[in-house]
Amino acid sequence: MSPRRRAAVWTAVCAMVLAVREGTASAVPKSDSSSRALAPEGAQTKPTKRSARKAASTTTKFDCGQDVELRLSAPASSQGSLLLAELRSPKPLAEIQATWDEKQIPFWQETPPGPKGLDVHRAFVGVDLEKPAGKYDFTVSAKPEGADRASCTAVITVSAGKFATERLKVAPNFVEPNPEQLAKAEEDRKKLRELFATVTPEKLWTGRFRIPLDGVTTGGNFGRRRVLNGQPGSPHSGVDFPSPTGTPVYAAQAGRVVLAEELYFSGNTVLIDHGLGVYTLYGHFSEIDVTPGDLVNTTTVIGKVGATGRVTGPHLHWGLTVNRARVNALQIVALGK
Repeated sequence: MSPRRRAAVWTAVCAMVLAVREGTASAVPKSDSSSRALAPEGAQTKPTKRSARKAASTTTKFDCGQDVELRLSAPASSQGSLLLAELRSPKPLAEIQATWDEKQIPFWQETPPGPKGLDVHRAFVGVDLEKPAGKYDFTVSAKPEGADRASCTAVITVSAGKFATERLKVAPNFVEPNPEQLAKAEEDRKKLRELFATVTPEKLWTGRFRIPLDGVTTGGNFGRRRVLNGQPGSPHSGVDFPSPTGTPVYAAQAGRVVLAEELYFSGNTVLIDHGLGVYTLYGHFSEIDVTPGDLVNTTTVIGKVGATGRVTGPHLHWGLTVNRARVNALQIVALGK
């Protein structure tokens, strides 16, 4: 394999295997403040009334027809961000369909309709860490009971994330692995890709997501870019939490363990399926305390912090993938759903 070909393959492998190399600075993407309209198919855009205290919330509300309202937690986003979509109707909704980034986006029922209540359905919309900046359609349709189908199309503006870049001079083998290492990384990449492409149709979690370490409120390095020996590396797709070796790590929410083994980059790794295309990944454990198939919740210790894999010191790497989009895991905690 030529040096150029090897470098190209290696960059692709890094992007899929969630490579982690600890740094010192961090950056969290911020949402764009601009907004775009949503409109029923074949009709003019008709926004519903917004709160007079607009600055207190970035939630945007739109009338999709048939008394169905679509809400977005933000009208625009940036690379690596997570949005919450909500569909509301006084009548029971069926046949909900949604598409974002050429993928089907599953909704879950948050509250069923009642005498005075609304039928509320929600969905997570992930903007991949490397999705090019631009304007993209988010389409939603549903069938209210006894009424015609309601449809909306949202044009969401995605802006470039503001991520730190670090240029380093390192040993050549840190950039170009030997054939055996490359084969292992490629095997891991395929395994993760197949798991992330599997969407469990049930919602397995209940309530809020949590940060996997007790007493920790924030982390860093998400989206951080590194240029090694002049070669651009893949962006850091998780959040790092420096912590002593042996610190207990908890599941971020209820779900099913689908992977618990050593991977080339992330070392001892656990992957949890929370249903509806939501996965959390935990890397660099000193020891793993669960096995594939285990059902876990927020009180389950799934492993201990360590420094396995390609790292410079003990820390937890926490990644979030939503319908195959790599997003900042801290945002699912902030959304509080």
